[in-house]
Formats: sequence, C-alpha cells, structure tokens
Amino acid sequence: MATIQTRHITHGAANTHGQGTDSVTDLAAHQRTFDGFVSMLKWNVIAIIAILIFLALSNA
Repeated sequence: MATIQTRHITHGAANTHGQGTDSVTDLAAHQRTFDGFVSMLKWNVIAIIAILIFLALSNA
C-alpha cells in the first residue's frame, strides 16, 4: 500500500502539541489500526455468511 504523509497544523493558543510547531501524524499506528479493522470486518462477514448458509441448509 502507498504511504501518505499528512501534517496536523494548529494555530494560536489551541496548540497543545508543543511550541507552535507542526506535528506529524503517527501513520504507522494508523495503518496498523486500519489493517486490523479491515481484517476483523473480513472475518465477521465470513462468519455471518457461514451462519446464513448453515441456517439455509438446516431449514431454520
């Protein structure tokens, strides 16, 4: 997958990340979280399809 770098910029007194400098988003952690979510979603869909097939075969 392509790596995308983004910057989070805050202005003025609302900046709580440092001395008024830009902070780089932790993209590696974001990518791991997204990959985990997609994997979980995939296995949940497979489980739901398996349950539906079982119900159809057992004439529930």
